[in-house]
Amino acid sequence: MHSYDVIIAGGGMVGLALACGLQGNGLRIAVVENHQPDDELPAHPSLRVSAINAASERFLDYLGVWKGITGLRASPYSSMDVWDRDSFGNIAFRADDYGHTHLGHIIENVVIQKALWQKAAASPDITLLAPAKLKQAVRGENEAFVTLDDDRMLSGRLLVGADGAHSWLRHHADIPLTFRDYGHHALVATIRTDEPHNDCARQVFHSDGILAFLPLWQPDLCSIVWSLAPEKAEQMKYLDEAQFNYQLAIAFDSRLGRCNVESEREVFPLTARYARSFAAHRLALVGDAAHTIHPLAGQGVNLGFMDAAGLISEIKRLQKEGKDIGNYLYLRRYERSRKQSAAMMLAAMQGFKQMFDGDNPAKKLLRDIGLKLADTLPGVKPHLVHQAMGLGDLPEWLRAKV
Repeated sequence: MHSYDVIIAGGGMVGLALACGLQGNGLRIAVVENHQPDDELPAHPSLRVSAINAASERFLDYLGVWKGITGLRASPYSSMDVWDRDSFGNIAFRADDYGHTHLGHIIENVVIQKALWQKAAASPDITLLAPAKLKQAVRGENEAFVTLDDDRMLSGRLLVGADGAHSWLRHHADIPLTFRDYGHHALVATIRTDEPHNDCARQVFHSDGILAFLPLWQPDLCSIVWSLAPEKAEQMKYLDEAQFNYQLAIAFDSRLGRCNVESEREVFPLTARYARSFAAHRLALVGDAAHTIHPLAGQGVNLGFMDAAGLISEIKRLQKEGKDIGNYLYLRRYERSRKQSAAMMLAAMQGFKQMFDGDNPAKKLLRDIGLKLADTLPGVKPHLVHQAMGLGDLPEWLRAKV
């Protein structure tokens, strides 16, 4: 039996960030992960990328991994263009208009995970158990006990579910989920364009979907996320390459000239999930184990990183005060804070999705006027930029670090 203070199920971006943030505080931490990351990054861009906002950048910098991430592969974007393809609605943001050098970074998930894994592996406080899976978990009054798939047994004061949207720990704890099927699947691919992206993230809404072009580190390379009806997404996935390139350029109004797909095309369903509880006795949930949202604003992993930042703050406070870090009475403060942030983000994403879904003339006119007003009314865009950069969700202790 190996004894720890915190056992984290899931060694993805959020789980590793949590582990790295807890090290150095007298805590023994174990991370249980199904797959150990590869030593080398793939030569070609990974299909799964994240739009890392300023709040997450600040958090990753606090963890001591930001320079490592940007030293591998990362693409800052200094502007954003959003428009409705079938009408006059549009809005544009430029970082230098608000005193910033950039609005965020587009980074492959494997790059972030690699930097965090290396940081965790170098810490004497963190034990990385990979490849390994949880087989059993029992939450007792004073400790939790888990059994791995190779029959190793661990004990800890707190279990953390950072094991994704289909969280084993959440399911095992019988925590119910609220589901909402967005009715769309996301098609992701890497695209080379005739014209340079100029570090601009672009997103276009049309009657049957949402298409985002996210700039990568090469000037003519973008990652796309194309949200479409399930049958349309499958059709586009298997479409002849030349036809796919043609359809993609049309959907994007040829903003960057001709498009050429450079990778496989993958499709995955889009579902909103919201756990009824983010914590229980000897258990806390973070990241996709607690919530998943539509990717149209690129806020999913940012929300997860702020979960990790919030839980780090609570655990360190409880540890310093000599309190039980696994007691639900104390974990409720973390739960209340993060449930509120997640609920607000889910509601905002659902509102956006409904507003830009379909071609109802009245709805189209309303959203066009809304976009135009947001683009021109004084004071609106600075607020939107502040929210997009995640600065409103930044915990107080992390603000104090700047």
